[in-house]
Amino acid sequence: MSKEFELEGKVSSRIKQVKPDYEDEIEEWYERVSTRETESTSRNRGNRHGRDMRDGDEDEYDVVSVDDDSRTNLLPNIRTHRKLLNRHVQFIAISGVIGTALFVAIGKGLYYGGAGFLLIAFAMWCVPILAITVSTAEMVSFFPVSSPFLRLAKKCVDESLAVMASWNFWFLECVQIPYEIVSVNTVIHYWRDDYNPAIPLVVQSVMYILISVCAVKYYGEMEFWLASFKIVLAVGLFFFTLVTMVGGNPKHDVYGFRNFRIDSFKKYYPDGNDAHSRSVGYFQGFLVCLIRAAATIAGGEYIAMLAGEVKEPRKVLPKAFRQVFVRLTVLFLGSCLCVGIVCSSNDPALTAAISESRPGAGSSPYVIAMNNLGIRVLPDIVNIALITAAFSAGNAYTYCSSRTLYGMALDGYAPKIFKKCNKQGVPMFAVAVSLCWALISLLQLNSNSAVVLNWLINIIVSSQLINFVALCIIYLHFRRAYLLQQDNLPGLPFKSWWQPWTAIFGMSCSVAMILIQGYTVFFPKLWKARDFLFYYLMVFIDVGIYLFYKFVWTHGKDKVKDPTLIDFSEDLREIEEHELEHNFDKFKFYTN
Repeated sequence: MSKEFELEGKVSSRIKQVKPDYEDEIEEWYERVSTRETESTSRNRGNRHGRDMRDGDEDEYDVVSVDDDSRTNLLPNIRTHRKLLNRHVQFIAISGVIGTALFVAIGKGLYYGGAGFLLIAFAMWCVPILAITVSTAEMVSFFPVSSPFLRLAKKCVDESLAVMASWNFWFLECVQIPYEIVSVNTVIHYWRDDYNPAIPLVVQSVMYILISVCAVKYYGEMEFWLASFKIVLAVGLFFFTLVTMVGGNPKHDVYGFRNFRIDSFKKYYPDGNDAHSRSVGYFQGFLVCLIRAAATIAGGEYIAMLAGEVKEPRKVLPKAFRQVFVRLTVLFLGSCLCVGIVCSSNDPALTAAISESRPGAGSSPYVIAMNNLGIRVLPDIVNIALITAAFSAGNAYTYCSSRTLYGMALDGYAPKIFKKCNKQGVPMFAVAVSLCWALISLLQLNSNSAVVLNWLINIIVSSQLINFVALCIIYLHFRRAYLLQQDNLPGLPFKSWWQPWTAIFGMSCSVAMILIQGYTVFFPKLWKARDFLFYYLMVFIDVGIYLFYKFVWTHGKDKVKDPTLIDFSEDLREIEEHELEHNFDKFKFYTN
């Protein structure tokens, strides 16, 4: 049975269930969709083998049935499935931002800047992250397809920015896979050192492969439970702080905010020259905490990468993005407050752990507090939970990196082979290439794990900040196009606040942080070419990609899109059909 007749039967069987007031609107919508489907079918008869998206193929849908493996207007095995539910999205979003940094690496900020500067810096950085997140939420909720903001870059800005942003984001996700693998290894070193570091690499990579080859709904279930463990860990540490500070510890020490008040605002001189004024020392103490916040806090880009596989995208995605504010305040600010309460910034154990680069939980302020209070069992439990947290975060990065490469292949920015999926809707070739980055973790065989982690962190921070800048630029162009065409487009499922100033503020803060995040390498005593590259290499690479594509690859023919000529209708059609088929009673009627 042809597609138009199937659609006609579904609409006709349900049209009586809708109130009479909407009958005319339904009939008008049905006529429009039927016309589009007939035209689409005619076009596809002459091209059964598909075409590259770069050549203008707007007819390949990005969604398939969530009830079975049937595909509409698609070649076999080249599309992902919409199987993720609301609870999956909520917990995967949490999973992508909670890693070992929230429980272990946060101790460096406490040591160098003090509890007061740490809390203020994290609170300040949450503001631009929230601004970037609400901007992302508005365009992704409106355009919920695979790699949405990256594909909007091509549609609303120009192909050069789309290519640059796509490769930067893919690199960002890929490099975090070995980071989390090395993190697992450092945690294991807390117990013993007499093993080959390659063992955790192999075991973790194999587990990522096994999870990735399954259908996305099973990946969602796995991440749901792994994220649950991380939430339990975070909440458990909050309760640990509350109970012990009021005397619920073996020493019956009611320490309250005593640790928080000790050197809560510290002076920091990275070059060791304390001849500078006190104000310079305090400013640098705050700055090191702000840079640590930029390395720890992530926004809503992980939610965005799920858009192409969410069952009810226009309903689920706005809810997930609204939860980002809760995550920022409760998880990140709560953790900053708790580590400052349980451990002072000048604690001898913390000082020794940072200076000696102790592995895993050994440098966690929580574990140090447990040892100081004479609690023997909890450090091992926290260590096990940290392994789960690192593994889960790496799993989320594997998903995001493979889907990014898949979206790039759809737009023609990566080889076509990466848009092929198995029968479960998993882009296996994209998964395989993304997981190859796990081999970077083998660097720890010849270097200290802490050194490798520091290299990866510097690259990650730079790449993530560039991604934030690109997100804001894409949003500003999307907003301009939407405002000029809003009479002919559906309403926004998520509407952000105080735009465009919110996006401009987020972009400005990200640019400023890119410039200052590696400022210490410019001190004469601290200059190292290697450190400079790890801080700023991605800036030069991304600018190079943009200029090469714009002036060499396209010979200067890639122009910024005219906002009045941007066509959203072809991409919104798949969402309309999906919502009609699976959620008719909540379907919103879109008009041309």
